[in-house]
Amino acid sequence: MRRLYAILMLALTVFLYECATVAGTGRKQLNLVSNSELFPMSFDQYTQVMRESKLSNNAEQSAMIKRVGARIQKSVEKYFADNNLSKQLDGYKWEYNLIEDNTVNAWCMPGGKVAFYTGIMPICKDEAGVAVVMGHEISHAVANHGRERMSQAVLAQFGLATLSGALGQNPTLTNKMILQASGIGTDLGLKAFSRKNESEADELGLIFMSMAGYHPNEAPKFWERMAANSNGAPPEFLSTHPSHDTRISDLKKLIPKAMTYYNKAK
Repeated sequence: MRRLYAILMLALTVFLYECATVAGTGRKQLNLVSNSELFPMSFDQYTQVMRESKLSNNAEQSAMIKRVGARIQKSVEKYFADNNLSKQLDGYKWEYNLIEDNTVNAWCMPGGKVAFYTGIMPICKDEAGVAVVMGHEISHAVANHGRERMSQAVLAQFGLATLSGALGQNPTLTNKMILQASGIGTDLGLKAFSRKNESEADELGLIFMSMAGYHPNEAPKFWERMAANSNGAPPEFLSTHPSHDTRISDLKKLIPKAMTYYNKAK
């Protein structure tokens, strides 16, 4: 009975904590970690990654990353302002860099720090392709997917400890959790962003890129190129990500909605 009582109390506490709402979709998410706790550690980790990485010397591509990032950022800020949610962007410190690395990836840390790897640039193909990826990765950040994953990890590793308490118990583990909450590294067994997170980032990213003046039709085109580059991705039921076909189909269904934002931006 004591164990049952403890489990019920834990479930009740987690339920009471689960009060954060994703802007734009209204989905409820676990929120055991505050941005005021998470952002400073996220920024420190980003600085360390940049210090340990080689930035690309391709001036044209690097400038494109920064230019597209600034346009998507402006769209995000307008979207949040239009929906009276600007306060949710407090503490963001935007930054955009291109890392010389053949990995096909890009990510945005909690708080707005973005990195692209040169390995994804051929698949992006052009500025519109970069906008697809930029919108998607920034959407992960502003939808607080990293914070959600961090909350799940803190709960799994430390129970209902605060982030600062978890950091005190095992700072190395906590720093790894921050990186993995941004989609960097998997050695702790943390899953990639869930299908819900990925689909949410696709939807919001499509809106943000459309508001920035990039045609939403470019999104399914990018994922078609990504699918062609995947060399036999695992079946959808074995992956936490939507299959490429599902993602492309879902994006095409969202294009009419995104077009209303694109037409206003023209």
